[in-house]
Amino acid sequence: MRAISIVGVAGLIASGLAVAGPAQAAAAAPDIPIANVKAHLAQLQSIATANGGNRAHGRPGYLASVTYVKNLLDSAGFTTTQQSFTYNGATGYNLIADWPGGDTSDTLMIGGHLDSVTAGPGINDNGSGSAANLEVALQVARSGFQPDRHLRFAWWGAEELGLRGSTAYVNSLTSAQKAAITGYLNFDMIGSPNPGYFLYDGDNSDGTGSGPGPAGSAQIEATLAAYFTSIGVPTRGTDFDGRSDYGPFIAAGIPAGGIFTGAEQSKTSAQVTLWGGTTGRFDPCYHASCDTTANINDTALDRNSDAIAYAVWTLADGGTTTPPGTTVWSDGLETATGWTQGTTDTATAGRLERGNPEATTSSGVATQLNAAAEGSYALVTGATAGASAGANDLDGGITTITSPAITLPTGTLTLSLSWYLAYLNNATSADYLRVRVVSGTTTTTVLSQTAAAANKAAAWTTATANLSAYAGQTIRIQVEAADAGTASLVEAAVDNLVITRS
Repeated sequence: MRAISIVGVAGLIASGLAVAGPAQAAAAAPDIPIANVKAHLAQLQSIATANGGNRAHGRPGYLASVTYVKNLLDSAGFTTTQQSFTYNGATGYNLIADWPGGDTSDTLMIGGHLDSVTAGPGINDNGSGSAANLEVALQVARSGFQPDRHLRFAWWGAEELGLRGSTAYVNSLTSAQKAAITGYLNFDMIGSPNPGYFLYDGDNSDGTGSGPGPAGSAQIEATLAAYFTSIGVPTRGTDFDGRSDYGPFIAAGIPAGGIFTGAEQSKTSAQVTLWGGTTGRFDPCYHASCDTTANINDTALDRNSDAIAYAVWTLADGGTTTPPGTTVWSDGLETATGWTQGTTDTATAGRLERGNPEATTSSGVATQLNAAAEGSYALVTGATAGASAGANDLDGGITTITSPAITLPTGTLTLSLSWYLAYLNNATSADYLRVRVVSGTTTTTVLSQTAAAANKAAAWTTATANLSAYAGQTIRIQVEAADAGTASLVEAAVDNLVITRS
């Protein structure tokens, strides 16, 4: 990996509601055996040892690495393509592996670079991501996974020389082929010996650096974050600064995301408190000859390999997040079903309504999307765009909208929904979106997302909450949004509400 900067806390905070939650796909996603991943790393180490100590672009160790990965994928039933390119007078190679099936106009790509620097074998950077992606691909084949989306795995060449391989690949695509790639997951350095757990900041909730990724990047970040939440591991954001192979994809408008465990930077004392380890470098062997199989944290490699599988299994199924089970109630808002606005709302404009949202932007930030999560209608703060970005946004206080009565059966019950909260840097933590359950005279918040003094673009995100405590009761779902601090630009929306029993 080329040096990458680390930024602050990812801003997605849910209370009781899991974003793209593990209940949706954890049962389906396999546990990736770390022994298998480490066996691939041992092979990459052996290749480097036999070829001058590295696996760098234009060197025999790199081509031998490509051949090792390709042979395993060919035997597993993937359709592989070895794409060549030239850089610095040497031939480089990308390996592309397509899993047969799925909608090729809706392709999810999973990638990482396979090359090392000339100074060493590159086992953490980036044998770790390459080996984990390889084992996830092989698990796809072993399980016979046939998702709605088409799956394409990639191992890039010459990343260490400036993203040359991934750039050559993206540049080789037609506009239609680029449009068919609807998400790219990048895994580069996922086993650092003194690890942090960083996710690429798809929604720019950290408000640092280059801004959010293309629309859909927030969903990728949230899906990965949900996995780590499910195993009790906190994550933090890392900026899309273009220093790894997601760069050419986001430049082409393709949503992206991924995991990073840290490189040459030093872990802060606050990060030591968060994750353990020491205040030394995340990877003291970064770009050095000591980046060998001894330079891997097994716990991080194991967690991150499983997170990759979880993201692939979750996102590849058409992006759907409805948990398995019997649907007992749903509302996609395409017809009027009796949602009612609050009679004591204090908002003076942009009240929540069922509507067909119109696009609103301010200084290039999309504050309201010209699309529901599915279909045409959603619950949205002021569906009409208005004459300017601030003309029909939420103003002056609180707005609520409440569902008709829902009678729940007994059993394990799960609410899933799509949502977003968008705001500009004049917002404060007093501004929020909440989803609540009303049962008799008791109202309980199951999602609470607060704003901040940063630009956050609208991006549909999915989430789930356990409603089993309400089994056998009659409830209502209430959506509440607030522009409760100083005057600010705030927009919110909710769609695709489903309650299932399992």
